[in-house]
Amino acid sequence: MDYERVADLPVTIDGYELSQHERHTSSGFERVTTTVTLRGEGLVGRGEDVTYDAEDHHALAASALPALAGEYTIDSFSETLSEMNLFPSGPQRPPSRRYRRWAFESAALDLALRQADRSLADVFERDPDPVQFVVSTRLGEPPTIDRVDRLREVSPDVALKLDPTADWTAALIDDLAETEAVEILDLKGQYAHADVHQPANPRLYEQLLAAFPEAIIEDPAFSEGTASRLRAHADRLSWDVPITDASSLSTLPVDPAWINVKPSRIGTIEALCGVISYCTDHDISMYGGGQFELGVGRTQIQTLAALFYPTGPNDVAPAVYNDPDVPESPPQSPLDVDVPESGFTPT
Repeated sequence: MDYERVADLPVTIDGYELSQHERHTSSGFERVTTTVTLRGEGLVGRGEDVTYDAEDHHALAASALPALAGEYTIDSFSETLSEMNLFPSGPQRPPSRRYRRWAFESAALDLALRQADRSLADVFERDPDPVQFVVSTRLGEPPTIDRVDRLREVSPDVALKLDPTADWTAALIDDLAETEAVEILDLKGQYAHADVHQPANPRLYEQLLAAFPEAIIEDPAFSEGTASRLRAHADRLSWDVPITDASSLSTLPVDPAWINVKPSRIGTIEALCGVISYCTDHDISMYGGGQFELGVGRTQIQTLAALFYPTGPNDVAPAVYNDPDVPESPPQSPLDVDVPESGFTPT
């Protein structure tokens, strides 16, 4: 994914608008995001700010950012953003700066492509393929297999990404293993700024590695009690939270075999291109990841998956899977992504 293919794309911005969205999720929290709409030459480009703290969204809505009107290239617009404070107050957590940066950069890319009457597929000379996806879901408190059973009723071939916790019992682990549906176990051992952080748990890790011998293990915590066992399974370890640019790939506890590519966690188009290029050059397998997007952010990560890593276990399932109630007739994997003829997102 050569950044030079988009760096010099011109984009004219006349102004911007912000709109908030809210939805209750299957993980038990009220999700708030902000859609950034850039306007120019009678066209619009959109991106989505997936910052998790609602107060950061409310502060943005109540404040005025510096004017963005002007003529740019994608690269010069990114440079302009780097010199701006996109948080009138806050943020509550440092990673949110990258989330908001991505919202504005992806909106600018969407607008630049529309103004040039070109698509992302055209610019990178790639044809989209149907996207294999997994469904990420929580199991409740206390955790049970009930939601998994319901998902398998409406989608018998569903593939799952689950977040193990210390209160998973041996019986629950055995029941989940019997479904043969679990493709990714996200141990959430790399979070420093989120309530979902799970510390290293040697007993749980040992149970999971044995019960799910084919599953990808995402973001494990390396400790004195887990490091040697994890290194023995390095070929199925994956990384999400630590990945912010290509250089971060060389700072991991083991040489990476899998990477969860989250554009919003990476923050800039240039850094995203660098990560994908590095993984391609070093034979590191990729899959896309989501952050409970409520709008255009979801279609953008699906578009990237269709173009660059369609056969991975992409955590980009249609947003209906994040609703509290399991949908009756949800879209099935593989997903035919509506890659637009111009722009980054469908109109």
